Amino acid sequence: MQGTVRSFDEATRSGTVFLDDGTVLEFDAPAFDAGPLRLLRTGQRVNLALTGGRITYVTLSTFPLP
Repeated sequence: MQGTVRSFDEATRSGTVFLDDGTVLEFDAPAFDAGPLRLLRTGQRVNLALTGGRITYVTLSTFPLP
């Protein structure tokens, strides 16, 4: 699944994304830390892995999901 970064807090390593249908989902530090990234910027396209409606992995859209 893909989305666009809505917000990202470097201190907590958590944030929110817009899905393509406009839905806003939150992700927490474990989801961010599961990927190879060090930071995100508002407006970046990201690939997301979801489990039970919860984001479990975040990476840039140019990187594959595990």
